[in-house]
Amino acid sequence: MKSGQLVELLKERLPSEKFQWHFDRKTDKVRLEHMELKKGMDISLPEILAKYEVKKDQAIEEVVYTIKETFSAMEKENEEGFNGESTIYPVIRSTSFPMETSSGIRFLTKEHTAETRIYYALDLGTTYRLVDESMVESIGLSATEIMESAMFRMRSLPTSMKKDEVSGNIYYFVNNNDGYDASRILNSAFLKEMEGKIQGHMTVSVPHQDVLIIGDIRNDTGYDVLAQLTMQFFTIGSVPVTSLSFIYEDGKLEPIFIMAKNRVTRKERK
Repeated sequence: MKSGQLVELLKERLPSEKFQWHFDRKTDKVRLEHMELKKGMDISLPEILAKYEVKKDQAIEEVVYTIKETFSAMEKENEEGFNGESTIYPVIRSTSFPMETSSGIRFLTKEHTAETRIYYALDLGTTYRLVDESMVESIGLSATEIMESAMFRMRSLPTSMKKDEVSGNIYYFVNNNDGYDASRILNSAFLKEMEGKIQGHMTVSVPHQDVLIIGDIRNDTGYDVLAQLTMQFFTIGSVPVTSLSFIYEDGKLEPIFIMAKNRVTRKERK
């Protein structure tokens, strides 16, 4: 499928007089404007096409759903606004993710690792909106209060996992499909609890926003399997974060390509 064909298919799936489409062939993006709200969203076509090769029509369904829910949330916001009781959670994004909206308004962010950054999301039920500076006053909390409240709420999210064993290595998958699975990487108590269960070397991965992978790596093959897992998840995720994994030790996260061999050596010496 070509980019032009994808745009036409999206138009068919999203028939509405409210929308105006602007296809930029040079950047391979389409801008979708809501005529009543005077707001819109940019859609990167290559990312959708890559997912289409793997997931076929499901990839189209996912992007259509996201667009519908995003504009529905915008309409609700336009009618009701925000209040201090709004539910806000932290979300993990790649450091290459935009720091501001398409209108030039900065998002509320906090540094995390060299590969990841923390953003804050106003939960709207079936979707959420990233909090930007223009929303802070309307929410009725200071930026610091929003960040602290988000972290507090995140700790209450369930941490149920699925377990898989490959070549003697154990992999735990947190995948609740609530939009905040990768956010569990910020739950220090949960990571500390998992560290106590790990017999080998503990790794933490957030290939996309809807999964957190914790590895109990007990041999060299474990790292190869982990690399394949994270790349696969990174490729098919609706919001990719990073294909790099982290070594977790003493409450700290370090990129695996820097720390893995050193940590193995240190642990064996202990």
